[in-house]
Amino acid sequence: MYLGLDLGTSGVKAMLIDGDQAVIGVGHAALDVSRPHPGWSEQDPLDWIRATREAVGALKATHGAALSAVKGIGLSGHMHGATLIDAADQVLRPCILWNDTRSHVEAAAMDADPRFRAITGNIVFPGFTAPKLAWVAKNEPDVFARVAKVLLPKDFLRLWLTGEYLSDMSDSAGTAWLDTGARRWSAELLEATGLSERQMPGLVEGADPAGTLRDQLAAEWGMASGVTVAGGAGDNAASACGMGTVAEGQAFVSLGTSGVLFAANASYLPKPESAVHAFCHALPNTWHQMGVILSATDALNWLSGITGKAAGELTGELGNDLKAPCSVTFLPYLSGERTPHNDAKIRGAFIGLGHESSREVLTQTVLEGVSFAIRDNLEALKSAGTHISRVTAIGGGSRSRYWLASIATALGLPVDIPADGDFGAAFGAARLGLIAATGADPLSVCTAPKTAETIEPVAALAGAYEEAYGRYRSLYPAIRGL
Repeated sequence: MYLGLDLGTSGVKAMLIDGDQAVIGVGHAALDVSRPHPGWSEQDPLDWIRATREAVGALKATHGAALSAVKGIGLSGHMHGATLIDAADQVLRPCILWNDTRSHVEAAAMDADPRFRAITGNIVFPGFTAPKLAWVAKNEPDVFARVAKVLLPKDFLRLWLTGEYLSDMSDSAGTAWLDTGARRWSAELLEATGLSERQMPGLVEGADPAGTLRDQLAAEWGMASGVTVAGGAGDNAASACGMGTVAEGQAFVSLGTSGVLFAANASYLPKPESAVHAFCHALPNTWHQMGVILSATDALNWLSGITGKAAGELTGELGNDLKAPCSVTFLPYLSGERTPHNDAKIRGAFIGLGHESSREVLTQTVLEGVSFAIRDNLEALKSAGTHISRVTAIGGGSRSRYWLASIATALGLPVDIPADGDFGAAFGAARLGLIAATGADPLSVCTAPKTAETIEPVAALAGAYEEAYGRYRSLYPAIRGL
């Protein structure tokens, strides 16, 4: 048996699979996000431990015998979070999360230093880890002075699980400290942030062994001693391992809290000015590119909160047959935007509201706005040298057939729906645990699921969608000036 632990923004998911990669059981535990000031987003790392215990405890209650046979554990987690610990491994402050934009001034200053783009292959976004440390140094110097280690969220869990200070390449590529082409920390960039390599975790590949489960936890969960913990991956790379998106030409679109258009690459293809992320993949000698929007299902959930209707009810009111874009346009910049704008200050908008703008119209417009934001990502990836001929849809938003038809038509690409199953980050993490524990060939393990159905672009609406996308594109510079 193999266990995947996925630390998400809203909860921890524990997935148990067998040697044939069949899912045996799943446990969940919820997490909250603290937003003490506009643009801030934080979590208490100790709450991650509590939630992991709950999620694995739920598995033990329902699948205790299977859990006792676990030989490998893989980790996945939300990226970029600044988890700061002192010399005694005590947490110094709440973790500053991926969607926190307080450090936009520090990010801009780092990005103006040409070394960062040249070495990391990426823009320094406000959500990345390095500018958060610069913000802490400026605003909380007493905390900064006590930082013994900077850990990414899943790697704080690893410290609790194994006692090791280690991270993998895919997650570390999102810090703005990694030499992404060489797959190693950049002493030069760390020094520019007032840090050193001794404050960083050691680096491993995602499918490599990266510690052994503590005997105390093994006993608590009914496992044998010596369980291998894999290097793991950042959540998007872990999802790619779960989807089998590990070879050149494969791509997926993820409709989670944020939205991601992810393409696997056999070589390193940075183009920072496009605002495309060029990161290491979780498997050795592979990289990936991705465009990221900060509000995907988050935008629909926001509308759900405003209307008092569940997200599924809202999309259900639209039916399954795609409609022509309406006259209202939604810009989904509720938390700023990454690709392609790199703008932490921009905020969302409805343009063209009228008396006739019903709840259904607003729902349709929100889905279209996210679809057009993903189209922005496709155009950015094209400019960075990546060709995509089709995508596979994952994430909670992919349950809406209407939304998938909208995305297919906005992109002009077929969207594949995988066969029933859970192929996300927790599954990918479990696969990495299997590889690390057994030494199996990563490509033979990280295969793609069968396609249950393909949503084709609606040809009759291609022109209307192209016109609406042009209108969408024209609005960002207009509202930015405000």
